[in-house]
Amino acid sequence: MHVPQYNQSLGLIIWRGSTHETSYVKDRGCNKLEKHRASHPYTPRMSEIPIELELQISVQPSSQPERERQLQPPPLFQQPVPTQGPPQAPRDQQTQLQSESNSEHQHRTKSAWITLRRLLLLLLGFSLGAAILGVMYYMHHSLQNWSNNLEHTEIPCLSQACQRASARLSMSADPFKQPCDYFLFTCGSDRLSADSGGRQRGQGIPGHPQNQKEKAVGPKRGERNKAIQDKGLREEKIHDRKTKLLQYLREILESNDRPGGTAVQKAKGFYRSCLDTKSIETAGAEPFLTLIQKLGGWAVSGHWNRTDFNSTLSLLMKDYSTFPFFNLYVGRDPSETVQGTTKRYIQIDQPDLLIPIEWNSKTQKSQARTQTLRPFLASCQRYLALLGAPPSSIMIHVGMFISLSSEFAVAASPLHYRLSKGQLHQRMTIKQLQSQAPAIDWLGCLQAALHPLPLTENEHVLLHNLPYIVQMSRIIAKWLSRHELSTSSPLHTYMVLNLLHTMMPALDSRFYETANNLTVSLGNTDEVAPRWTHCVLETERGFDLVLRDQLSQRTAHREVEEIIQNIFSAFKSKLHELNWTDQNTLQQVMYKVQSLNPRLWTTNEKSEEAELDLLFSKVMVKTNSFFSNYVQLLSLWQNRRTQLLTQQTEAPDILSVTPLLLGDELLFPVGMFVPPVFHPTYPRAMNYGVIGFLMAKDMLHMLLPDIYSQSETVHAVGECVWAHYLNVAENAERGGGFSLSVLQQQEVWVQYSALQIALQAYHQALKNHLSDTSISGLSHTRLFLTSFSQLKCDTDPYREFMPLDPSFLITVICATSDLCPTRLRCTSKTQQHSLKTC
Repeated sequence: MHVPQYNQSLGLIIWRGSTHETSYVKDRGCNKLEKHRASHPYTPRMSEIPIELELQISVQPSSQPERERQLQPPPLFQQPVPTQGPPQAPRDQQTQLQSESNSEHQHRTKSAWITLRRLLLLLLGFSLGAAILGVMYYMHHSLQNWSNNLEHTEIPCLSQACQRASARLSMSADPFKQPCDYFLFTCGSDRLSADSGGRQRGQGIPGHPQNQKEKAVGPKRGERNKAIQDKGLREEKIHDRKTKLLQYLREILESNDRPGGTAVQKAKGFYRSCLDTKSIETAGAEPFLTLIQKLGGWAVSGHWNRTDFNSTLSLLMKDYSTFPFFNLYVGRDPSETVQGTTKRYIQIDQPDLLIPIEWNSKTQKSQARTQTLRPFLASCQRYLALLGAPPSSIMIHVGMFISLSSEFAVAASPLHYRLSKGQLHQRMTIKQLQSQAPAIDWLGCLQAALHPLPLTENEHVLLHNLPYIVQMSRIIAKWLSRHELSTSSPLHTYMVLNLLHTMMPALDSRFYETANNLTVSLGNTDEVAPRWTHCVLETERGFDLVLRDQLSQRTAHREVEEIIQNIFSAFKSKLHELNWTDQNTLQQVMYKVQSLNPRLWTTNEKSEEAELDLLFSKVMVKTNSFFSNYVQLLSLWQNRRTQLLTQQTEAPDILSVTPLLLGDELLFPVGMFVPPVFHPTYPRAMNYGVIGFLMAKDMLHMLLPDIYSQSETVHAVGECVWAHYLNVAENAERGGGFSLSVLQQQEVWVQYSALQIALQAYHQALKNHLSDTSISGLSHTRLFLTSFSQLKCDTDPYREFMPLDPSFLITVICATSDLCPTRLRCTSKTQQHSLKTC
């Protein structure tokens, strides 16, 4: 048993009876202490020293006796106090031991304080880091809560355009309230497609690699029924850009808020006369029969003045924009465009034949389609009957017309064949062309079509099917030399029926119904566009300068330029995020992109109202005679073609809805920025969510056509988005999912990246402006994504490669991102798989 005893000489409590050795930390002077330990076997361990003693020693004042200061242990390495030695121990040995112990004590004290200081500094650093992290965490959540609550504090947009937008949003599914069915609706075919009117810049991408109708993942039965029920409410969604542009032009032509000059009034008068179907029906075929008489009559009616062939052809080309035997237009030479040349040339191509033809790959010849000859024959007979031809002579004239048309058809060939044979853009002078195809007075006809330009026989032209032109000349010469046909003149009848086709839009419904019946018999089941669409397109053909000026006046140039620059900046940032196959590819792409100048596509000179009025001063628009107005339109179209040949710059095309790359300029047409796609009073979130996404998507398609082979990111993102889709799709649970093709993966990446680019650009715009307005109580990111979900039927050549509704991309972004107000989770699934961020 250990009994504590008090040593009076040292003022310490001594534990007697301990047989244990006390261990010390090895340090300087420890050997002597070990000897001292050996002479005092009953010295207690540090753990055995009472706490009261340790405290007493640590706070001992400096005035205490020398012996006690010498025995004071260091704060961190407290030494056990030695007990009184045996009587036989020498006094001087104890004094020497105490002196050495005091020296060691001072050294240990200094080392301990240094160590303590380091620990305190380390603790202070950790505390400061923890405080900074805490502040950052607080600021992050405060900003997130501030962003989520902004929709309750932003000023609502109350403009008329915003009220219309609010009505559309109220009739649409909210992706944050219906996360599993808002993206299950697909675009219908009841909208105007890009092929239903207007000029086209491309033919699209042929050949879909997979049968989507058989393999596409569709909605569940209950959701599909809900889609049918909600169809009426979803009619106000944003559909393809071409339709919306035409609707906006329609509003301009039908508005009275801006009276404008005489040119504007003439354009609106022409449009109204086109809509006046009652007057058109009343006039019937009489206006066209009067026109035939001005041309010298025709043999079908029995009254023909036997006009000269080339004289009639020149008149048709000059005043009526009719080209029965060949096509004529103005354009650049692609080989020179690459070199930066802006010169335009007269270009001659094979005509758009009225008779249906097909290509025979075995004989490498075109031929009339046998199965359509009967309906084509019936339509020709119907036309002649409507024009008052004697029934006894109808069949004779129709037979010769079909025979002549068939010969021209054999000489024609499709584009892919001519491209493979190198027959496009063959250059020669008018004099050389005359020697190749002598039946046509080429110089006289071209001078008439491009009046008043002073053309000479040394003028260069570009041909796109010289073999057809040569054979066409031979056919005409053969039919002109047949004396037995001199009184019936099949060539003259052929030209008049082509003129009838040109004037068809201005004739009564009987002619239109005859043409439509033939179209249906050829297998074309596309829905016919409404009358107003046709009238807007016809008005633009003649009054394009007027509509361009009106559209430019209504465009918010400052806001448009801002969004163009922000989207382009975010686009360039996106390029650096891609995992490129090699650095050379990245450098080439970045060099190309950095050299571009993105801007709104407008003319440098603003058209003054007086200038437009003077330009259209000779146009006399009649309110109740669309046929007469249409003839003047054809004359305006001829003037427009002539101006194209002399212009050095590319005139803006107001019917264009996609960007154009012209040299080092990336041009965004004004027609892109029209309601409901864009409006200057919309909240920025809405503008960036719709037009911002479309701009980014167009740029990705245009500037990165081969991105799949240049970056591994395309495949990874495409598969990631598809995995998200299969996670919520019905067929995925049944094992019915299918892998995406290369083109599908690229299109998924394009649209997903475009949404990211638009969102990044919008956040940049918020930094510059600090605030935004709201619509329907929505603002910022939620309004951005909700507006994006309205894009349902954007028509472009790549649409067929998108295997899912673009609005599903909202689910992908919000599934694993803090950008969204809430994370979207489908309640219809019992389990949610762990999905990575795409």
